[in-house]
Amino acid sequence: MWRALFWLGVLWLGIAWALTACASDAVMPVGSGSAAPPGTPLAGDAANGKTKFAASCASCHGIGAKGITMLGKSLVGTAFIQNISDADLVAFIRKGRLANDPANTTRIEMPARGGDSTLTEQDLVDIVVYLRGLQK
Repeated sequence: MWRALFWLGVLWLGIAWALTACASDAVMPVGSGSAAPPGTPLAGDAANGKTKFAASCASCHGIGAKGITMLGKSLVGTAFIQNISDADLVAFIRKGRLANDPANTTRIEMPARGGDSTLTEQDLVDIVVYLRGLQK
């Protein structure tokens, strides 16, 4: 019985790995598939975004999104944040970035949804609204 469970676990891990690799090996181009044109802000709750950011993103990007050396980059005043539309930023957070992505300069994986699968689409929008507020 334990052998069957072992191989079932191995099979499950293999499938999960394959789905992750297939779903996230492409670099998301900025500006593609955007539901809103660049510069059009999404409606959201910055206070909820701050709470969700603190719980899901701050462990790598730091309190106030100022970054943590050798872990997560600052998200304040960076060209990446300033040059991406809200809709594309939501999509980026939803997908994450693999460690081997050519655009990943830290070589640390950013998990999809910051590693918090409970974040809703509105939570992601709220996080983006919070991050936009930090840019001012």
